[in-house]
Amino acid sequence: MNKCSLCPRDCGVNRETSHGVCGVSDRLKVARAALHFWEEPCISGDNGSGAVFFSGCALHCIYCQNREISGGKAGLLISADRLTDIFFELKDKKACNINLVTGDHYTPIIVQAIEKAKSMGFDLPFIFNCSGYEKTESLRMLEGLIDVYLPDFKYMDPELAGRYSNAPDYPDIVKAAVDEMVRQCPECLFDGSGLIQRGVIVRHLLLPGHVSDSKRILRYLHDRYGDSIYISIMSQYTPMEGIPDGYPELQRRVKKSEYDRLTDYAIELGIENAYIQDMSVAKESFIPAFDNEGVYLPGDKL
Repeated sequence: MNKCSLCPRDCGVNRETSHGVCGVSDRLKVARAALHFWEEPCISGDNGSGAVFFSGCALHCIYCQNREISGGKAGLLISADRLTDIFFELKDKKACNINLVTGDHYTPIIVQAIEKAKSMGFDLPFIFNCSGYEKTESLRMLEGLIDVYLPDFKYMDPELAGRYSNAPDYPDIVKAAVDEMVRQCPECLFDGSGLIQRGVIVRHLLLPGHVSDSKRILRYLHDRYGDSIYISIMSQYTPMEGIPDGYPELQRRVKKSEYDRLTDYAIELGIENAYIQDMSVAKESFIPAFDNEGVYLPGDKL
């Protein structure tokens, strides 16, 4: 990371001495490691997903739901060895899997932690939960280590991606990234309880006023991958504090009529492997507290 090129921003920053565009240094920073019950049913199950929320993010969407950690401010510094320990602690709590949330800017360290865990007999699936704005070169570092990829597919329109995430290249980047994920995990496999063990689930968050772009995304995914992936069509957009002036369209929640139009379109396309949400999930209360739970054990020195 001394000339960082892990993400498509290619900021080239020496993260040993400074922060990259992701907002963090080369030290692993985690804001929460706990059971999480608000993922897709095949991920959360009855016991909860073992979610590890990493600090920092290279995308910086202006409507970010996790702004507290995406800027790199929340969280505690830990080692790769401590991350491995966290995996086992979450397993002891009966987690269904290990859910690595927005960890792409720490990929080399995550690789170390997973490899050590597997060498010690760790057998839960690892899920890579990400923005979709990923370099294929970085994703290849994870081959054979990640069992389930859970990327976002936020925009098809480059202008929209530039306006909301300062990333007009997002559509091209995410297409290549999902291709690589499907190459590594070409089929969705589930255990007898319906929990996913391998595969790709692509999430799409409907933004208010942008049903047309969302329809383009669903068509693209279905045309390209058919039923080899699952698509999670999300209604949970929640306006958060900090959205800049000049974006009035983002100051409201998604209307039920908008979401119904999108899900009806998915049915028209013939999409069968999909998850949909109840409109009631668009609440700030569904955003977890980034209070460092599970990052350190009681009595550990900071």
